[in-house]
Amino acid sequence: MDKNDRKSASSLRRLKLSMITGYAVIVITAIFIVSLLAVRKTDSVLKSKVSTMGSSLNMQMKLNMDSYLSRMETIGTLAFAAEECYTYDATDPSNDEYDAVTTEKLISDKLYSLCIMENFVDYGIVYRNNHTVGKVSNGTTSLFGDNIYRDLAAMAARKRTNDGWCAGYNGNFSRIYYVKRMNDNAVLVISFYASELNSVFDNPETLAGTEIRLTDRDRNVIYSSDRSEIGSALNADIRSRVSDVSSATVMDSKYLVSVSPCGDEWFIITSIPTAELLREKNEMQVYIYIVAFIAALLSVLIAVELSIRLTAPVQYVMTSLNTRANLDLLTGILNKKSFEETVTEKLGDSLSTENHALLLIDLDNFKGVNDTLGHAYGDQVLAKIGSILRAVFSSEDFLGRIGGDEFCVFMNSTPGNDAPYEDYVKQKCEDICEAFRSNYTGDDGRYKISGSIGVAMFPKDGSTFEEMYSASDKALYFAKNSGKDTYSFYNPSEADKEVSAE
Repeated sequence: MDKNDRKSASSLRRLKLSMITGYAVIVITAIFIVSLLAVRKTDSVLKSKVSTMGSSLNMQMKLNMDSYLSRMETIGTLAFAAEECYTYDATDPSNDEYDAVTTEKLISDKLYSLCIMENFVDYGIVYRNNHTVGKVSNGTTSLFGDNIYRDLAAMAARKRTNDGWCAGYNGNFSRIYYVKRMNDNAVLVISFYASELNSVFDNPETLAGTEIRLTDRDRNVIYSSDRSEIGSALNADIRSRVSDVSSATVMDSKYLVSVSPCGDEWFIITSIPTAELLREKNEMQVYIYIVAFIAALLSVLIAVELSIRLTAPVQYVMTSLNTRANLDLLTGILNKKSFEETVTEKLGDSLSTENHALLLIDLDNFKGVNDTLGHAYGDQVLAKIGSILRAVFSSEDFLGRIGGDEFCVFMNSTPGNDAPYEDYVKQKCEDICEAFRSNYTGDDGRYKISGSIGVAMFPKDGSTFEEMYSASDKALYFAKNSGKDTYSFYNPSEADKEVSAE
């Protein structure tokens, strides 16, 4: 090869090297730009979805609180069912002493019967002369002192309904008061500890780190998942983001904050640090750039494939959040919160002519399985129960796990023939018991998996979830006392016997 040939070969090598280098630069630059756009798009989509989830959580907490307050108000309205509650006037000087004692006992009995199923601190009537009838605690009388009637009556500020709510009276945020005027000289007072709201503001684990607060109009904290905040002014950082709004969702570099009005004077405020929300996204961002660089070195096709794969973790995160918010991961059926919401919605849409049943199922002697064979084996048993329930019931029925070894079924299906609905329910109960009897734990078969079942019928035993759950729970109690491994339909007379025996 002569000098010119060597020179041409060298030029060709340089040209090839330049082409490869140019192609590499173009590919790396293109993939880097695409990856950067993907990161930004992922960031935008994730922020949007997280903001929506935060707003949805806040709205759910608002609905929970509104429902709770409405239920308390309904219980207060029930006091008007006894005429003496709103016609009797303890301040009337013409009252006969004997008649007054008799009437006040009748009123007290009525009020106690209404509040027996709730954790009320107070459920009584206070008269203009500060005389009380019913359940009025020493704590309340000490807190209000000689101004008890005057200040309670002032709380009934809603003119249309003659009632009202109050928290933080005289700096005391441990109790929440509901007051309803009975007549010109008497008010009904209901109170409960603010800690009762823990069940109302139950936060799904998928949004761990979220602070949930209930505040008054002045942004004083009535309730908070951080108990140290109760009774104090709302955190300044949070307040600055929602100071002038009553309903909004705000997300910036520091916080995601949502606020919704609750009742007439209160607000639900949820907040979570933005860094906590985007932590996985930031970790993912580094991964995107590394894989993009490797993809550029391998080929354009691999880069395209990896770009597609890089979006999969975001989709997985969102899918996982929604799934965990609704399902019990061990059994694959609805968790307690989703089950209650689903059944409540279904009952609300049901006609009184429809047939439904709520089955409350509790595993018998399950503690022996855990104690003897271990919790890991116990989890396998619970997972198997989910499979059994899915096999026994129709896809139209709703299945839920509402406790450690407690399950609930809302029967939405109907028999395929003209058989009586109650017979259809009985057959399902027998199918469950039989399915349980065929499953044993332990190598020697000593531990039998069986279940006791309490049944409540719609609309005979209740028209709301709370009513049907209460009825099925009483029926379950009877089934347990009848030797377990059986089922029992709710019977009011039997339930009354149990209450009397207790």
